[in-house]
Amino acid sequence: MGSQSDLTIMNETAKILDELQIAYEISIVSAHRTPERMYEYAKNAVDRGLKVIIAGAGGAAHLPGMVASLTPLPVIGVPIKSSNSIDGWDSVLSILQMPNGVPVATVALNAAQNAGILAAQIIGSSNRTVLDRVSLFKEKLKDKVNKSNDDISA
Repeated sequence: MGSQSDLTIMNETAKILDELQIAYEISIVSAHRTPERMYEYAKNAVDRGLKVIIAGAGGAAHLPGMVASLTPLPVIGVPIKSSNSIDGWDSVLSILQMPNGVPVATVALNAAQNAGILAAQIIGSSNRTVLDRVSLFKEKLKDKVNKSNDDISA
């Protein structure tokens, strides 16, 4: 994430990855304030065994795109509505409008949980254990909706 203030939102990613039993790391890496750290983080991600990078950022939100420019790994951007944000649109558009050749998968504003699920699905495409956990998670979502429907129908 780009700053400490993003942690509240990005903790939602951690919760879903915990539920799906996927190891992760959390770091504050600012594209603007610690560009050397960002560079090293992105360039060494493959060697550290990472499979997907989730980058949350508010405001100008350059972190996901800059990381994507430096690594061959898939990058998922989480636009965050920050205190100096323009209703979050600045973050959404900064992450969404990447040039051809530097893709960043972008989830909805503050949708860090979806970023975690998408990362699990990407990992699950080559890891049957993770895929089975994602399938079970989605089955629980379906069961929750069906139970809610049963509750209001009763």
